[in-house]
Amino acid sequence: MKGFSDKWRDFPDYIIGITKEIWEDRGIATLNHYYSDDIPVRSPMGIQRGNQSVIASTMATCHEFPDRQLFGEDVIWSGDDEAGYLSSHRLITTATHSADGQFGPATGKTWTVRVIADCAAKADTIYDEWLVRDYGGIVRQLGLSPRDYAETLIAAEGGPEAAARPFTPDMDVDGGYHGTGNDNEWGQRYADTLSRIMDKDFTHIRETYDRAVIGEYAGAVSVLGTEGVTAQWLGLRSSFPNATFRIHHQIGMEGGMLPPRAAIRWSLNGLHEGWGSFGKPTGAHVHVMGMSHAEFGPWGLRREFALWDEIAIWKQIHLGTA
Repeated sequence: MKGFSDKWRDFPDYIIGITKEIWEDRGIATLNHYYSDDIPVRSPMGIQRGNQSVIASTMATCHEFPDRQLFGEDVIWSGDDEAGYLSSHRLITTATHSADGQFGPATGKTWTVRVIADCAAKADTIYDEWLVRDYGGIVRQLGLSPRDYAETLIAAEGGPEAAARPFTPDMDVDGGYHGTGNDNEWGQRYADTLSRIMDKDFTHIRETYDRAVIGEYAGAVSVLGTEGVTAQWLGLRSSFPNATFRIHHQIGMEGGMLPPRAAIRWSLNGLHEGWGSFGKPTGAHVHVMGMSHAEFGPWGLRREFALWDEIAIWKQIHLGTA
């Protein structure tokens, strides 16, 4: 790979390798090299700007969860040396809440959640990033509810007027990556599937997913079968029935000793005006940043991983009705 260290076999090896080097090997200072000086890191909770901000938050997380491990499940990627690369990196991350920090006084409880990070990289440096952590899954395993934790977070930040705002499109910045992925058939197939689901065609799940599909969703929820998958998507969509669905990036891939697979970054933007996973309708405006991976097999979509941040959604609902 042009401009990258020759210690990396390929782009997935680079992404998985630097993640371990930074987080588990405590090479936090390497972020001065691996992340550009002014990188924007967007998550549902807002935007961090610059590698020094990333370094500070990484240290705080390592303090609160000193045994945190990050296991790379897959890197779905597109691009080339000239245009640069975009990786959609799916991880399982585990930790013990061993010290006081963002999630309150240490509880000694352990948690396991998934993360999907989309990183744009060129010449050994990541310069643009989108990230969804399953914060709802973390707080649930710490004995809290996402709804209550979001209220606690707002109060800790000084109340509705002072609280940090979750990510919305109007606060976005141009980090330099302008690609939209690739035109591989598996990415297009999954994009069509998500579009039909968001158009309320839930029978499409029964028709095109493997009957034995395994789904992993926000809140550290794991389901088996199409009924469970339908319940997850229906619960989200019914909360925001008229919100605008948009696909921002899609990648399809084959090979690498893995099934055909796809990665989609998407959003829902609109009002909380329906009964669903987020309770009684409030009319609050909500932006949902979503990331999904899918794997395909001989009987349809066989594994799905879909993340959105329940805490960021509840925070927007609380702030919108304060």
